Amino acid sequence: MKFLADLHIHSKYSRATSSQADLEHYAEKAEEKGIDVIGTGDFTHPQWLQEIKEKLEPAEPGLFKLKNSKNETRFILTSEISCIYSKNGAVRKIHLLILAPSIEVVEKINAQLGWIGNLKADGRPTLGLDAKELLKIVLNTSKDAMVIPAHIWTPWFSLFGSRSGFDSLEECFEEYTKYIYAAETGLSADPKMCWRVSDLDKLTLVSNSDAHSPEKLGREVNVFDTELNYHSIIEAIKNKDKAKFLYTIEFYPEEGKYHYDGHRNCGVRVSPKEAKKYNNICPVCGKPLTLGVLHRVEELADREEGFVPPDAIPYKSLIPLKEIIAEALSYGTATKEVEKEYKKLISHFKNEFNILLNVSFQDLKNITLPEIAQGIIKARNGEVYIEPGYDGVFGKIRIFSPQEKQKAPGQTTLFG
Repeated sequence: MKFLADLHIHSKYSRATSSQADLEHYAEKAEEKGIDVIGTGDFTHPQWLQEIKEKLEPAEPGLFKLKNSKNETRFILTSEISCIYSKNGAVRKIHLLILAPSIEVVEKINAQLGWIGNLKADGRPTLGLDAKELLKIVLNTSKDAMVIPAHIWTPWFSLFGSRSGFDSLEECFEEYTKYIYAAETGLSADPKMCWRVSDLDKLTLVSNSDAHSPEKLGREVNVFDTELNYHSIIEAIKNKDKAKFLYTIEFYPEEGKYHYDGHRNCGVRVSPKEAKKYNNICPVCGKPLTLGVLHRVEELADREEGFVPPDAIPYKSLIPLKEIIAEALSYGTATKEVEKEYKKLISHFKNEFNILLNVSFQDLKNITLPEIAQGIIKARNGEVYIEPGYDGVFGKIRIFSPQEKQKAPGQTTLFG
């Protein structure tokens, strides 16, 4: 069975999340987008776990669904931990994603982590715990659980982060490295960047949204072709099986807010090569630049750009449908005009990912404006204009050039 899975999200109990980040709204949005399996997120938080127990019921082995609902979305038990600790003379800040096969395993993990830190303080708890020790706790609880380093390149809280990470897997996990089977690329990186680092060859690269609201669900997802259950998903990841783990769908990494180097307060955005000319110092204020993901990849890369490992799982880069519609019409993504057109497309073509990946140009033109249809196909083919993000500022991905926008004023066609 072919299905899409987004394994990393957050609940309303995490900081800076939407009040609608609950199970019902996530399940509704998953159906609209065409995502079959989503993580619960935040299973370490007592109140959220209680909601999971009350609102979900077992479906296929290791998966859950909403009680008393026609919604077919499946949930897999997941949570993210922020480990902050000292190692080898430096402060480390590492985010790790945990996948668990059952409520019983979750409760055992929570019981042990509860002795180490306050699980009630945040949906993504911060623990003074070595990443290797967290891995040991999880594996000693269940051999079927999995730990995945999250968004491995972001500067502040990741395995390879320029400000608080390590230079290799072994430096972080030591003799337990063999139990790390996957790594999450994160919004500011994609597989082609990771392929330049041979240390990652042994791992499966997964992609998830890290959504803090239902609207952000599916910014990145994994596409599987296997049986729909926890064990099959885990085995497809562990074995890096290209017949069962088909590809990932990626956010354009340049749109991530830590792709280029820069200094937000001074409006300075530079490539890694330019940053080196400035000795990584802001030319405006003289303070250190925040070194982005691309810079960090350059530091650790032992291969030239463009290298593809023979067993690499492929990927596709896409743009959310509302962003395509908004650009075609020259409206904001949250406007009623964009929402109306989005709903019309969904009603005709089932879900967002079907539209982005499969529907033909002619079928799209029969339902929507030619500008929108063209935008969907251009985004599918990677015909985009890119302005990289830096130092916490999201980048911008444009489908239409200024000249194309002048030729095709969408709002006149639709509303004029």
